[in-house]
Amino acid sequence: MKHDSEDLIISWLLEGDVSIQYLVFRDLLDIERNELREKIAKEGWGARFLSCRNRDGHWGNGFYQPKWISSHYTLLDLKNLTISPNIKPIIETIQMIVEHNKGNDGGINPSGTITQSDVCINGMFLNYAAYFQIDENELKSVIDYILTQQLSDGGFNCQFNRKGAKHSSLHSTISVLEGINEYRKNNYRYRLNELLKVEKQSQEFILQHKLYKSDKTNEIIKDQFLRLSYPSRWYYDILRALEYFADSGRKYDVRMDDAIEVLLKKRGSDKKWKLQSNHPGKTHFEMEKVGEPSRWNTLRVKRVFRYYGININ
Repeated sequence: MKHDSEDLIISWLLEGDVSIQYLVFRDLLDIERNELREKIAKEGWGARFLSCRNRDGHWGNGFYQPKWISSHYTLLDLKNLTISPNIKPIIETIQMIVEHNKGNDGGINPSGTITQSDVCINGMFLNYAAYFQIDENELKSVIDYILTQQLSDGGFNCQFNRKGAKHSSLHSTISVLEGINEYRKNNYRYRLNELLKVEKQSQEFILQHKLYKSDKTNEIIKDQFLRLSYPSRWYYDILRALEYFADSGRKYDVRMDDAIEVLLKKRGSDKKWKLQSNHPGKTHFEMEKVGEPSRWNTLRVKRVFRYYGININ
């Protein structure tokens, strides 16, 4: 039987980690394979991350240090694997963070010296805490805090409450948007209408920049925004933004065109997308090697293209 290139790519993706397998079936083939999802905690990357948890209930040296092996970034990794949300050790660690790392402003704050919480951290925290279905009461002060941090241009910047930033950051804005999206998807209600209004305004902020360009000069803001890395950590890039838009149900907008064109040009002759770079820091392990074809990035691009009906041969 002769396979076309799409079949070959799907077969190649299905040779990857069990988390990739599950996501391929769910997002590219419309097949729910719950038995695969349950395996994520028992084998492959998910099991490896879980095995790195310390006896004190944290990963790394606690909530936020060192990057990228702290509890914060490990929980984000586990969420992005779509590991089952009811795993007891994960819930226990998030509960510890809620109990010991809330600042006076209501936000999650890892610092003992900086009194103002960081909205980027809180967006990421909301992302995984909502996914793992933490009690809504524990999230109320985080929501209250986030809603005080929006700038007049519609987005967010972690330097707003610390240094008086006047212009939003794509890094901070995407983190908050992902958090709001996960909060909504998991049926939380507290101040939801306000968050949905903020969501539209923050989406518009990103779209005004065509995902990576200055809204004043149309020049590329940072070359880094065009490089396909994974995990994203706190860093913004065009694929992360497009994934968010698709996952949140945002309709296609012509201001996404330029970013889509960039992704099309990055596809290799083998019909795959590479891992172009990573973000320096200590890791538990490397899921993929920089410079080589990436199942993560290939899956992520194909999810976006499928959602928006972008056909490629």
